[in-house]
Amino acid sequence: TGPLKDMNFSVPEEGGRRILYQFTSEPPAVSFRMSGETDGIIEIVPHTGTLYLNGSLDWETKPVHRLQVECLDVNGNVVKGPYAITIYAEDINDNPPKFDQISYTGVVRQNSRPGKPFMYVHATDRDDPATPHAQLTYSIVHHFPNPYAEMLFQIDSATGAISPSKAGSYYLDPQKQDSFTLVVAVKDMAGMTTNAFSSSTDAVITVKESLWKAPPTIRIRENSTEVHPVNISRVQSNDPDVIYGIFEKEKLPRLPFSISQDGVIYVTEPLDREEKDTYTFYVVTKDKQGELVDKPLQIHIIVEDINDNPPVCQQALTVIEVQENEKGGSIIGNLIATDMDEEDTLNSRLQFEIKSQVPEVPTSTLFYIQQDTGILQLAGHSLNKVFASNYSLQVLVSDAVFKTICDVEVHVIDINDQIPIFEKSDYHSVTIAENTAVGTVILEIQAKDGDEPDTGSSLIIYQVKEGDPNGTFIIETDAVTNKGFVKINKALDFETMPEYNLVINATNPEPLVEGVQYNESSLTLFKVFVTNVDEPPVFLKTFYKEEVSEDIPVNTLVMTIEAYDPEGDSVRKMLFLHKSYLLVESRDVPVTRILLNSTDNAAQKSKTSLILHLQDVNDNRPNLAMDSPAFFCYPVYGGEKTLIRAIDADELMFYSKFTFSLADDMNAKNNWEISKVNATHAYLSPKHANFEEKVYDVPIILNDNGKPPLENKVILKVSICECSIEKSCF
Repeated sequence: TGPLKDMNFSVPEEGGRRILYQFTSEPPAVSFRMSGETDGIIEIVPHTGTLYLNGSLDWETKPVHRLQVECLDVNGNVVKGPYAITIYAEDINDNPPKFDQISYTGVVRQNSRPGKPFMYVHATDRDDPATPHAQLTYSIVHHFPNPYAEMLFQIDSATGAISPSKAGSYYLDPQKQDSFTLVVAVKDMAGMTTNAFSSSTDAVITVKESLWKAPPTIRIRENSTEVHPVNISRVQSNDPDVIYGIFEKEKLPRLPFSISQDGVIYVTEPLDREEKDTYTFYVVTKDKQGELVDKPLQIHIIVEDINDNPPVCQQALTVIEVQENEKGGSIIGNLIATDMDEEDTLNSRLQFEIKSQVPEVPTSTLFYIQQDTGILQLAGHSLNKVFASNYSLQVLVSDAVFKTICDVEVHVIDINDQIPIFEKSDYHSVTIAENTAVGTVILEIQAKDGDEPDTGSSLIIYQVKEGDPNGTFIIETDAVTNKGFVKINKALDFETMPEYNLVINATNPEPLVEGVQYNESSLTLFKVFVTNVDEPPVFLKTFYKEEVSEDIPVNTLVMTIEAYDPEGDSVRKMLFLHKSYLLVESRDVPVTRILLNSTDNAAQKSKTSLILHLQDVNDNRPNLAMDSPAFFCYPVYGGEKTLIRAIDADELMFYSKFTFSLADDMNAKNNWEISKVNATHAYLSPKHANFEEKVYDVPIILNDNGKPPLENKVILKVSICECSIEKSCF
């Protein structure tokens, strides 16, 4: 109770009948009168001033009631007032939330970005939005079908935005499942109390193929005359608001390609296949914050050849020699020309044709060239040097567009109808010491040939025909004078061959004409006497080689080394220390070199090499050798692989077949999988899409499958990182 004045009241809705207040009065006031928004619910007792409700307020119908109250005297005149009385209906949670549609439909693309909304659901609540009664939260209750342990979709609890989860971005595939139904619930009271109201609806989602696909290999004809840039392809992200960009791994001086902001790829200038015949680059998409949206697409370009290069003669002048007795049809040479256009295509196919011959022979054709090979032949008759000793040919070499003239000279050389004749039939003898150096000239010989000089018919080749079974001597010819020089080709040895009776012949590289043969005039005799000198001892082998296992026990006999003295003296072994050690004749000595001395105090020494090959045993554990850092682009979508390689310090025979497996610790088998590629390589792949942007330790067990097999557990550092243009993991 209290005197009449301006007052405010807060009354919970749905509270029923109740007394709110009793106003008191002083004479001359004897009653009260009320006007305003009573809505038939709010009343006042005139003679007592009792303000009361005869029913329930409803916040949703009228949250505020504004009234005026006055005091009256016995005549009904206003003594006091009017005063403002305001009654506020307090909201209670008496309305459940309702969706604005019975059901919702949406479309999502395969490999869409996790967290990127593709549809929304929306609900309303008639309760006071300023209270928790109308604060709504959304959730996914059921997921039909649900083939994976993780939900493929997620919902923003505040906005109702539905998007793929990380698992959904990885697994959604219209070929496997093209439709999903989500049961979406909404709760009031911010979902924080058990007595909150809720309702639900269905969201039917259709999965469609990803728009983000690399185009097939793009083929562009070189040296295009179109106005550039030219549209060559287009890519399209599942997200319509991305920014497209290009980056390259080849780091060329310039990349003649660009991309517009609607995903159209352009070639910006004419290409030259002979300069570069393929290009590979990547297209990326970023959001407005510069973050990578889609997995980079690899674009492969092949530059197609056009016929834009003429034939080129390999030599400015091709010279061919022909004996004048060569028969018709004989192959006399080959004209070689090239074309820089693509090999094994019609653009580089060359054809040959003789266009002119100087001097001409009116009555006959002397030369023929095979059209597709450039092989030159005599057409039908032998050449006559008396008529002409040289012929100049112009050969037309052509492809489908271009023509080139190549020059050919044919030199007619004399037939070989004269044999070489020695100036002396016997050069008698020479005496030389057995230690005369290899390469020493011991005799000059001379024969003459009557054929045309400076041709194969007159050049003389000297050979030892008899008396030198081991090739101890060699004869070299001076091409200008045709003089022969007899040289020592191999070391002399008095003990095995003290005397040589040599028969030397002289021949030509060109064959003799029919009916002419070499005879005794082309032979000469020569004797060589070898004198003895004190020689160093000789090993039975030029070098010694043995194989032993690397784990051979100490004091094991490896091999026996023997030597002798050509003069019959005894030898003793002297040891030359070098690197690793063996036990030879009960002394510690190195492996690779041993010197032998004769015992007659002569300063004669010989040396040989002992090559000791250590056979490997499997005593090294396998390890990883990464050619480049292991990484995956964040976020992980699916289909990613990184190549890992195993190595082993042991010989190949012990690790020809590595096996790869994941260790049981660090949750490795739940996060990763390994698939073998070949004997030394395997692929490591993420098993799901829930990876953070950080470095992961992946424990891998390697087995070399040797004898005995050895295992090694190694930790591979794998980065999950952003692969944008500015910040690259590559």
